[in-house]
Amino acid sequence: MEKNRAKSKTDIHLDEMDFAILNYLQADGRTSFTVIAEKLDVSIGTIRTRFNRLLEEKVISIIGRVDPAKVGFRCYAHIAVFIRPATLKEQIAQAIAAMPEVSFLAGTSGDYDLEVDVMCRDNDHLEHFINEISKVEGIFQTKTTIYFKVYKYAQPELGLLDH
Repeated sequence: MEKNRAKSKTDIHLDEMDFAILNYLQADGRTSFTVIAEKLDVSIGTIRTRFNRLLEEKVISIIGRVDPAKVGFRCYAHIAVFIRPATLKEQIAQAIAAMPEVSFLAGTSGDYDLEVDVMCRDNDHLEHFINEISKVEGIFQTKTTIYFKVYKYAQPELGLLDH
């Protein structure tokens, strides 16, 4: 166990009450502080203080989550990106992350270097996107898989964590 390890900026201590608040907000982000306080048998001030700390520490953010299909995004795809030389990975990842179609981007191990998920209006939009990233210096090859139907699009369940 690393008891003497220096605390980094990513080390945030969350206790059972923090997780309980997060669970209520994840189930319904509009749940009032009053309702959460009543369910947890604490004061509204306690919930407000904890919520503000979670915001400040960027554990949570307030967003409006849109159903992509209902607003016109009808083409989802997964793109595997192969980079040569590998030393350009960070630079290329930053360039791809700046593109508004990108909903997920990760460095990977294995056959390819980056995994990119995109949401596009249609197949023409997707083709344009692929042509644009192919122009980025260092992208050697891409491999695209189109998602015909998305069955689940969700945040991770906090109950899966051992806290």
